[in-house]
Formats: sequence, C-alpha cells, structure tokens
Amino acid sequence: MLQSKRVLAGLLTLFIAVGGCAAANEQPAAQQAAESAGGQASGKLSFYTSQPEEDATKLVEAFNKKHPDVQVATFRSGTEEVIAKVLAEKEAGGVQADVLLVADAVTFEGLKKQDLLLSYKSPELDKIPESMVDPDGMYSGTKVISTALAVNTEKVKSMPDSWSVLASAENKDAGIMPSPLYSGAAAYNVGVFTRTDGFGWDFLDGMKANNMSVVKGNGAVMKAVASGEKSYGMVVDFMVVREKAKGSPVELVYPSEGVPVITEPVGIMKDAKNMEAAKAFVDFVLSEEGQKVAAEIGYTPVREGVQAPEGLKNVSELKVLSSDISVLTEAREEDKKQFTALFGQ
Repeated sequence: MLQSKRVLAGLLTLFIAVGGCAAANEQPAAQQAAESAGGQASGKLSFYTSQPEEDATKLVEAFNKKHPDVQVATFRSGTEEVIAKVLAEKEAGGVQADVLLVADAVTFEGLKKQDLLLSYKSPELDKIPESMVDPDGMYSGTKVISTALAVNTEKVKSMPDSWSVLASAENKDAGIMPSPLYSGAAAYNVGVFTRTDGFGWDFLDGMKANNMSVVKGNGAVMKAVASGEKSYGMVVDFMVVREKAKGSPVELVYPSEGVPVITEPVGIMKDAKNMEAAKAFVDFVLSEEGQKVAAEIGYTPVREGVQAPEGLKNVSELKVLSSDISVLTEAREEDKKQFTALFGQ
C-alpha cells in the first residue's frame, strides 16, 4: 500500500511538472501570436509611393507610432516614374521596394501580370468594399480619389457643370491638365474618357484644339488654377479642397457626366526584404486607425464606417465613370503613345 501511494504521488508530481512545463511553453507561443497580431515588426522597410511628399510623411509617422521599431525609407515620385524605377530595379537584379502605394488598379494589374506582387489577404479586408480588392490578394484600394474640375472663382463667375467647358471655344487657353506620362491618375483618366460614350478621343481632340496645357503632375495643375494663370483644371479632388482651405479662390466641381475614380492601392512586392514589416504596413493602412489618418490628411477613405473629410463626397455619392480594368491595362501604353502624338508630350 505504501509503495502504491509513493507511485501515485510520483505520478502526480510528474503530471504537475509536465503541466507546468507545458504552461511555461505555451506562454511564449501566446506571446508570439500576440506579437504577430499586435505588429511587433522591426527593421528597415522600403516604401515606394506617388502620394504627395507631405502626405506620405504623415502616413509613415502615424504608422511609426504603432510600429516604432520599423525604419521606413520612402521613395516618392509620380506613379509612372515610380513604376519605371521598379522595372529598372527588376532588370538590374532585384526590386528594392517592399511596399508600393501608387495611383490606380491598372498599374497594379500590370505588375501582377509580371509576377512582381505578393498575395497577402490582410485581416482588415473584411471592411473594405470587395470591388476595390484584388480577388487574388495582390493589392487593395486605400482611398477614393476622383478627378474633377478645379475652377478659379476670380476668373469664372458662373460655375460649370460639364467637362465640355474644357473644349468650349470661349475658354481657349484657359484649361490645364496633368500628363499621363507622369501621373497614374492622368493615365487612368485618358483610358476611361476615351472609352466612355460622349467623350472618346474626340474629347481630347477638342481640348487640344482649345490649347489645353499639359504639365507634369496634379500639383502643378492646382498651382496654375489657384494663381489665376488658368481658369480651369482637370485635377484630383482632394487638392482643390486643400487649396480652398488655404484661402485660394478655387472651387471643386464634380461634372454632371460623372468622374473617373482611382483607389490608390497598396501592395507588397513579391521579393520584399522585410515581409513582416510590409504586412504590418498594409494592415495599418487598411485599419480603422489608418483610414482615419487618411481622412485627417484629406482623402475619402475606402473603409466602411469612416467618413470623407468636409468638402469631398463619399464614394456612394459619386457618379463614377469607369471602364473594364483588363482593357485599360492592355491599352495603357498605346493610350500614352496616342496622347503623346496628339499633345506632343
């Protein structure tokens, strides 16, 4: 009997010891899972973007408040120049970017076709409209940016309600637009307008005949309208609202025919050097916190439940001009060539 009690006591001691070891082993695993979910990312992250420099800086600063151990190196230029850099790096032996955030889905479709993107389905995607998310997880829209009319209110007393104002004879020399050779939004706009009934290449022919000026990017367009150098600009909506808030004599007009809309997607490069930090960055951009940052900066967010800033329309309020994304992707280079032939860019 004594021997049996000793054996039983020994087994109990063993079970307690094993259970204690298991509990001790479970704690680091739980911590590891929590760290993964909580985003204890670290190291260097290479971020390529076409956002205005000030906006990119604000986004990175907000991300770093949540992930202070990640050192973000940002390269910023127009979408077409960003992509040219990515493709040049590919040819040289390796893309240096970890995360890419540029103008439009067509650009990402092109990268997807070249097998340059990683499939990552962020846990935040359940709050992002399905239409703005690549079904294969290669990219997701992060905001809604429409191209509309910027009007100088000192030079124009009666606000237009149609894109036709840019081709009207009485407005010769009065309009300006960004170049599709630099701006991804402008390249998208050319693709959409030339494939939309009532516009087509005739619309661009009319603007050319009206001496429409073409400059490098949306920022230069906004500056020309705000200064009174030009009366009308084809430009991304958030820039007009910002300029008006500064006191410039400008007004944002959404033409009655509708507006082209880009979603400035985010995606991870397939050969990203810091995959964990890249995923943490994507998660943050799509999170409620990240989308509120976008709204504070001045963009219309894509996440359900986060409102557009004052002066901009929510996506549900917009009449959107669009075209088949696969067609736009296939035709982009040819569209740019035809635009160049027309405008001499």
